[in-house]
Parts: sequence; structure tokens; C-alpha cells
Amino acid sequence: MLDTLYILAATSTEAVNSENLIIDVANKFGIQPRYLLAQVINFLFVAYLLYRFALKPALKVIEERQQKIADGLQYAEEMKSRLSEAEKQKAETLKQASMEATKIITEARESAKLFMDNEMQQTALKTNGMIEKAQQAIAIERDKMIAGVRREVTELVVQTTARVLDKELDDKAKSTFSESAARELAAQN
Repeated sequence: MLDTLYILAATSTEAVNSENLIIDVANKFGIQPRYLLAQVINFLFVAYLLYRFALKPALKVIEERQQKIADGLQYAEEMKSRLSEAEKQKAETLKQASMEATKIITEARESAKLFMDNEMQQTALKTNGMIEKAQQAIAIERDKMIAGVRREVTELVVQTTARVLDKELDDKAKSTFSESAARELAAQN
């Protein structure tokens, strides 16, 4: 620290001794006082031109790019939120569609069951009707057959009786005998 004080004291004593110290320093560095003002003005003019036509447009381009980047990030955030919202809506739509499909399938099964039950009942009714008609037809046919057999049996009895009794009975007795045989056969069936 003492060394620094000695250097300062020596410098200040030299400054007092030498009146033209500034001029000496300027001459040593090649600075001429008459051109110094022109150089300062030229420097300020070039600095202004650089600021005005180079730095200011560059700063403007940088600011525009930063704004575009900020807008892009904001747009990306909006798209991200829209995408998540669309995915939620898609999931909800799929859930509703699944529920509707299940409901439709259940309704279709119930409708098919009702239709099948109805068809089974109609088929049973038709079958019962057909069975009844067949039974009636069989009963009618049986009655016809029985009536036919009765006639034939009556005729056979009458013919047989007539042959056996032909010699002994007259026509009135034959008809009485035939009628009584027919009544007995009818009563037995």
C-alpha cells in the first residue's frame, strides 16, 4: 500500500512540475487537439447512424421474433387445451354411443323375445286349430264310415235274413224285420 502512495506522490509532483503534461500525453498517443473535436463528431455521427439503421431494425426484428415465438407458444397452449378438450369430448361421445348401443341391443333382444313368444303363441293356436279341425274331420269321417257300415250291415242282415226267410216271410214282415235290425245296430253304436 505504501508503494501505491509513493507512485501517486511522484505522479502528482510531476504534474505540478510539468504544465504541459496533458499535451505531452496527447502527443505521445498521437492525438492532435484540433482533430479531436472532428473525430468526436464523426464518432457520434457514425454511432447515431449505426443505432438508427442497424441496431434499431435488428432490435425490431428480434422483438418481432420474440412476439412470434410468444404467439406460437400461446397458440400451442391453446391447441393443447383444445386437444385435451376434444379427447374428453371424444371419450364422452364414445361412452354415450356405447350406452346407446347397449340400450338398442337390449331393446332388440326384448323385441325379438316378444316377437318369438307371439309367434310361438300364434303357432300353438294354429296348431291347436289344425288339430281340432283334423279331429273334427276324423269324427265326421268316422261318422260317415259308421253310417256306411251300418247301411251295409243292415243291407247284409236284410239280404241274409231275406235269403234265409225268403221262403217263409212276406214283404211286410221283411220290412219290419229290417227296420228293427237297423234300430238295434244304431242303438249299439
